[in-house]
Amino acid sequence: MEGLIFNVKRYSIHDGPGIRVTFFMKGCPLNCIWCHNPEGISPVPVTVLRKDKVGDHVFTKRETVGRFYSTKDIIDILDREKIFIDQSKGGVTFSGGEPMMQSEFLTEALRSCKTNGYHTAVDTSGYTTREKLDGIITYTDLFLFDIKHLDNAMHRHFTGVSNTTILENYRYLINSGKDVMLRIPVIHGINDDEDHLRLLRETVLKIGTGSLKKISLLPYHRTGSSKYKRFGLEFRMGDTKTPSRERMNEIKELLAATGVKVTMGG
Repeated sequence: MEGLIFNVKRYSIHDGPGIRVTFFMKGCPLNCIWCHNPEGISPVPVTVLRKDKVGDHVFTKRETVGRFYSTKDIIDILDREKIFIDQSKGGVTFSGGEPMMQSEFLTEALRSCKTNGYHTAVDTSGYTTREKLDGIITYTDLFLFDIKHLDNAMHRHFTGVSNTTILENYRYLINSGKDVMLRIPVIHGINDDEDHLRLLRETVLKIGTGSLKKISLLPYHRTGSSKYKRFGLEFRMGDTKTPSRERMNEIKELLAATGVKVTMGG
């Protein structure tokens, strides 16, 4: 069995504990307007014409986004980074896109990683079926779980899907006792208002914090905006600014009242 992956990030320090290798899997059921990895949304390989400018010269070349990897390929890559992973108590993270879109391959890869002694993490939007979630839960040490907006109508507007299943799956994982790291993208004018943030804090407390290891605040940035032009996609964030450090500190303090460790980034 093979999985379609569009990026492999070695020496990753923001996708779980320690030094990790992160595999970014193609395909995502969400279409978030702020997405930093738009090349990961399509579930199939995409070939684009890349333009690079050096001085007055423009060079073009065809670039295919998405390559198929076997489980053996995954383990071979991890084994080459094993000394750094072991010394830092790191591991492997499957991100995306949405890795649950390739749940059969993901399950097989996670099982193999665990058999070979690697700490495993899955970065997910939570938009998946309970059956698929149950398929990987045994082989996943840590879930990096994204919550983008608690208002269902707003969530539909900005991501294209309902948040009902997402919140149900978040509750399910917390109640299961599995380690969870909650990731909150912070986007000015979308989910950073006081009412929403206080509701978020109340929701985290209501669901429970027993297995919630950390809350990570991810401030919106324009780093991925150049990708939209390269892939012929519409950039929909306009001139939205990155939240100020002062504002991020205020949000951090507000959510720290949950009693859970709150960090910025990663």
